[in-house]
Amino acid sequence: MAKSLLEMAADIVKSQCQTTAMSGEDIATSLNSTFTSLQNLQAAEVSGDLADDAPAVDIKPERSILKNKIICLECGESFTMLSPKHLREHDLDGRSYRKKYGFPLRQPLCAKSLSERRKAAGKERGLPENLRKAIAEKKKKNAKKPSVKKTTKKKVGRPAKKK
Repeated sequence: MAKSLLEMAADIVKSQCQTTAMSGEDIATSLNSTFTSLQNLQAAEVSGDLADDAPAVDIKPERSILKNKIICLECGESFTMLSPKHLREHDLDGRSYRKKYGFPLRQPLCAKSLSERRKAAGKERGLPENLRKAIAEKKKKNAKKPSVKKTTKKKVGRPAKKK
């Protein structure tokens, strides 16, 4: 059974009374303001005025990527990596998530420790050196290609009608 707004306001004020000393007048004022706030929230919810685009978490984007976890700014959950499947639940992809929250487009959406492990594994396999070699070979290959002139073809159509 759902609680009424008055019951919710009373529970909130009761919790406040248990943690701080309040006079009778303070309790009445607090109860009135809490009830009014709950009414305003309910009215905003019914009318749809609550912002759906607002992030669920009040964290600066640069603080959401931590050593061992990344916090999704849409729902507030913690992950090792924000997977494409999770981002699809919020109707986003990696690129749009980065743009929405101001991350650089090359920023990995994973915990720093995972990013560092991937970087170390790539270096062990020799990826940076292999990449340099591939770029150098591509430059040599492009330099050796002769330039090809484009020829224009004449249009072939129907012969003109004789009068």
